Amino acid sequence: MADDLFKALADPTRRTILDELTEKSGQTLFEICSRLSMKHQLGISRQAVSQHLASLEAAGLVETRREGRYKFHDLNTAPLRQIAERWPLPDAPQPEESTP
Repeated sequence: MADDLFKALADPTRRTILDELTEKSGQTLFEICSRLSMKHQLGISRQAVSQHLASLEAAGLVETRREGRYKFHDLNTAPLRQIAERWPLPDAPQPEESTP
């Protein structure tokens, strides 16, 4: 799973999509494409965005839900937390008190 996660995060367009989902979760493909085009001046096809979303979904970073004929995309940060917890930082040493 970590390999899929790192591959998904390696692409700048996918990171931009995640940024957009952070700002507003629950977007449709049309909304994501519109925001990428207008806000980031990315000339990318709907099919390409759909493929990026599929990679993000395979990595567990995006979850989809259907409501009627619409498919909504939501950000899932759990895989990022799992990576952060995989390599915990050692406890920082406390500064020693100096005595005058």
